[in-house]
Amino acid sequence: MNLAAQVAIIGGGPAGLLLSQLLYLGGVDSVLIERRSRAYVESRIRAGVLESGTAELLTRAGIGAQIEQHALFHDGFGVCFEGDCFRVDLKALAGTGVVVYGQTEITRDLYNLRLGSGARILFEAEDVVLHDISSAKPRVSYRTEHGSGEITCDFIAGCDGFHGVSRASIPAGAITEYERTLPYGWLGVLSETPPVDDELIYSRSTRGFALCSMRSRALSRYYVQCAITDHVENWSDERFWNELSRRLPEAAAARLVTGPSIEKSIAPLRSFVAEPMSFGRLFLAGDAAHIVPPTGAKGLNLAAADAGELAAALLLHYRDQDDSGLKSYSECALRRAWNAVRFSWWMTMLTHQLGESFSNRLQRAEFELLRQSRPAAELLAQSYCGKVI
Repeated sequence: MNLAAQVAIIGGGPAGLLLSQLLYLGGVDSVLIERRSRAYVESRIRAGVLESGTAELLTRAGIGAQIEQHALFHDGFGVCFEGDCFRVDLKALAGTGVVVYGQTEITRDLYNLRLGSGARILFEAEDVVLHDISSAKPRVSYRTEHGSGEITCDFIAGCDGFHGVSRASIPAGAITEYERTLPYGWLGVLSETPPVDDELIYSRSTRGFALCSMRSRALSRYYVQCAITDHVENWSDERFWNELSRRLPEAAAARLVTGPSIEKSIAPLRSFVAEPMSFGRLFLAGDAAHIVPPTGAKGLNLAAADAGELAAALLLHYRDQDDSGLKSYSECALRRAWNAVRFSWWMTMLTHQLGESFSNRLQRAEFELLRQSRPAAELLAQSYCGKVI
């Protein structure tokens, strides 16, 4: 089936869905191509801490009522170093808080909006190839169970993640990739248990890092630092809960409610940025262009910011025949991405067991600085809330 659209969007995750919805609200037609099924995309367990700017963007897209009804609103979080804790008061230090609403729920809400408005979404599309991305009329060919087809369009938005076809379609000499991978990762567990605290707790102990997070008042998400070479099969539920408890301050460990895991996985800690984020009529957004360690809760927020900025640039093009937003998109998005990389890397170095005494002493000094210096704590809070761009 051959189709025509103003914008072809590759990737049906949060970035692609949000971009598609914002374009729709602005009167710009798009076709979205996703290589997986809707059920698969919606089942992926990912981030859940939203900056206020991301929540506002999602509200503008049309899911504000769902966020207001189901999300948790946090004005701070805890930071602990070998049992010694203090609270980062986001509201007092940055003037805003964060919103806890899972990527699974965001994806589901956006799919309901898009499909409810008759959006053209091609699921389980294989053999996706981008053609003529430097020309005025690029094309995307694909194959589904209904046969092969082609989309002709004005622009292509590559929102298909790190392993997607979009970035790989840019000539090698036209793009530079920067990457750093750490030798450890996060073993994450999702469980139908009440959270250990009303707010997130980042805890660094002699045994390694741990994070207490949540998706709702009855659904908890916990993480412990592990070797990147480790395997989920090595971690029974009992072993995980025992290890998590040993990495938390005594008061938090005493409140820990355990139960069967719903999902268990190991996520790597790495930073990746591709420059530029555009080539010809192709524009990259989200994980297709950059990845940050999850420590600073920036991945989903970066993807949403890319989608919002690219949507605004495309709407400016179609409404006013003004390409200034498209020309500046890559520069603006990369400035934001590198700042997120900086913060996520710093937060990772602060909270993880690095295995050497010199680094451990530096971490303690940094912890004390944050606890005693308001300007230092303000920078942490403002970076966490997305106020430093």
